[in-house]
Amino acid sequence: MKISRISNINAHRDSWVEVNIDNVSNNIKALKSCVPADMKFLAVVKADAYGHGAAMLAPTLLACGVDMFGVASIDEALNLRENGIDAEILVLGAVPFWALSTAVEHNITVTSFTQEHIEFCKKTYERTGIPVKTHIKLDTGMNRIGVSPKDAVDFIKQVQNSEYMDLRGIFSHLANAEFYDKTLKQLEIWENIISQVNTDGLLLHILNTAGIISSNIYKCTSNMVRGGIGLYGLYPDLISQAQKIELHQAMSVKSRIIHIHEIEAGEGVSYGHTFVADKPTKIATVPLGYADGIPRSISNKFYGKLNGQKIKQVGNVAMDQMMFDITGIDAKTGDTITLLDESLPVDNWASAMNTIHYEILCHLKARLARVYTR
Repeated sequence: MKISRISNINAHRDSWVEVNIDNVSNNIKALKSCVPADMKFLAVVKADAYGHGAAMLAPTLLACGVDMFGVASIDEALNLRENGIDAEILVLGAVPFWALSTAVEHNITVTSFTQEHIEFCKKTYERTGIPVKTHIKLDTGMNRIGVSPKDAVDFIKQVQNSEYMDLRGIFSHLANAEFYDKTLKQLEIWENIISQVNTDGLLLHILNTAGIISSNIYKCTSNMVRGGIGLYGLYPDLISQAQKIELHQAMSVKSRIIHIHEIEAGEGVSYGHTFVADKPTKIATVPLGYADGIPRSISNKFYGKLNGQKIKQVGNVAMDQMMFDITGIDAKTGDTITLLDESLPVDNWASAMNTIHYEILCHLKARLARVYTR
């Protein structure tokens, strides 16, 4: 199924995600201010731009000085291409060998890190006559994917000498960018490898959002940085308060009341009656649930806003609906309840669930319309 800029905009539901484009623009400026002006900037828009809508945000990101995009899969890259985005795109993860021809056909850069991958790039070149554009991934300590340090120099030189691969860059990923000593170990490995190869004309990148924010203490050989969670106004999980730059959460989640009724003391709400009223209580129902990506495990643990007042979510979140206690508030059907915004940060949900905000953002489903505001 083709995903387009408009295919996931559904105007027939009373629940939606709002994305503040001004906040995204300001977040880019804040991140770029941390690094030299000539440093290139890769915007990570995987997982549909962390739930914000990659195809819709891409023009704004480019207008704000982003040089290229990073995605997790060929399909995510194709979505950008199908929506008219002709900027450089790097698939940061592993690409199936059978998909290399698709990458070549659509001018998509892939990540290489195994000998087998080199062999399949050769076969792709023999079929297409076009060298496969690639960045080499080095494993400097994440222990996820990447060329091991002991093999890295030979691997890079092999790719550079290959007629069937077009080497555009070398990169790695910081596992503990918030921790100075651990990061220095990774950077030492990075520097040792980079110092032994010819990097003329190559993009060199290892600093992620946490690394960008901490770039004043992390001096390394690089000419590009990768902004991810910071683009959307959230901080890497363990960045200290002292390190934080001014970022603004771009995402809000809202839903309109579809029903209001009162219950008596002793009556329960939703499946399992995990909330039982201890006094007469006014309940508002909104058409939003765990099928939209609102975690069921956050039931009875978070607050929303209605007409400027804080309200408690009550009862188990159901597949398509949830309830709020709006006792004492003058409200009517059709009024909007805000579940997330800058004053109701996604970090609150993450803390309540003992997880990270990345996971919350990626849960929010495409059946929620994305509405873009300034």
